[in-house]
Amino acid sequence: MDIYIPELLKNLLPKVLLSQCHAHHFEKGDYLFHQGNKPEYMFFIVSGEAILTRNSSHGEPTTLQRSKAGFLSEASLLTDVYHCDAMATQSGQAITLPINSLRSALSDNQFSLKWMQLLSKEIMRLRTQSERLGLKDIRSKLIHLIETEGKQGVLNIQSDFKSLASEIGVTHEALYRSIATLEKEGLLKKLPHSIQLLKR
Repeated sequence: MDIYIPELLKNLLPKVLLSQCHAHHFEKGDYLFHQGNKPEYMFFIVSGEAILTRNSSHGEPTTLQRSKAGFLSEASLLTDVYHCDAMATQSGQAITLPINSLRSALSDNQFSLKWMQLLSKEIMRLRTQSERLGLKDIRSKLIHLIETEGKQGVLNIQSDFKSLASEIGVTHEALYRSIATLEKEGLLKKLPHSIQLLKR
């Protein structure tokens, strides 16, 4: 059965890897893999949303990576076990690639260079996330998220506000309080599926 292959993958993967791509449907709440399991597949999110999450020392889940379109957990390519959980926050579809085949294909210099370029972009994204998590107060984290991940001051909420709280490393109760405070101060506008940073 034919499957939809995004242009990014068509331009990135050698033909031998494209022939090994398989569709993987997931529902909201499904786990794509669990922490501690041996990596067998690399996942590319085509539609829906999946996150990498790990519990903090206080028991609160922290989102390490959020993927709406792209690879999930590139680091698992060279590890013996997954170091976090991958959970779907929106129903959708992924493409799976056998880890061992992907590892072998990296011996091709052209593909190896393309893979490094992709990882460089991911490093830049993770640096931005790390900068956000290092901010001391919730309002700063929230404003930073809207400014870096939103468009023209508007951040669309793809899943729910509980997932958003996990992404910035706070409880959802604390996030709701911070949003309410920012709304009272006229800095923020909360809509059903988005939040807008108002001009100051």
